[in-house]
Amino acid sequence: MAVKLTAAKRDDLTSSKIKELRDSGQVPAIVYGKDKETKSVAVESIALLKTVRDEGRNAIITLDIEGDSSVDVMLQDYQMDPIKDSLVHVDFYIVDMSEEREVSIPVHIEGDAVGVRDGGIVQQPLYEVLITVKPADIPDQITVNVTELAIGDVISIADLPKSDKYEFVDEADTVIVSVVPPAAEEPETSVDETAEPELVGKKDEADAQ
Repeated sequence: MAVKLTAAKRDDLTSSKIKELRDSGQVPAIVYGKDKETKSVAVESIALLKTVRDEGRNAIITLDIEGDSSVDVMLQDYQMDPIKDSLVHVDFYIVDMSEEREVSIPVHIEGDAVGVRDGGIVQQPLYEVLITVKPADIPDQITVNVTELAIGDVISIADLPKSDKYEFVDEADTVIVSVVPPAAEEPETSVDETAEPELVGKKDEADAQ
């Protein structure tokens, strides 16, 4: 079920108006889609952040545009102010609920790997997987259970449960999580203190005689 968010149309696209919007707690945005007219809007920054926090990055949002029709959108892209840690701009993509699209889904690890008890270390090189899926069937996350993993074992894309609602885009042998042996300690090198130092110039002196 889509969540609702209200948006106001933007006709004044000047820098001064955009600054005024941001100062008032709104974030400028564009709404676009395949064969759709691009529209400039503004949404409440706090309301959008709350929606993404509560519903996830891939939430379907019914955007009620004041004075216009409602559209189902997904958060396609956004820019943040690194200093103020606030939203600067947002792109909404109008989705066709019957059309599959590629989305990134977070990977969540659960369980305690048996290899850890033997000194192994769990490594997770992949924190998101790419899938093709219809908007209404997007999962919140992909859960990977590592309980049975011993040292040297891996879980790759090919090991994940198949679904009739989505397909994985990443290569089948892409590693998601592994249990590696503990880092080997550098061996101590012993120095023979009784050994005589090499006389660097000894050979040259012998040759010179």
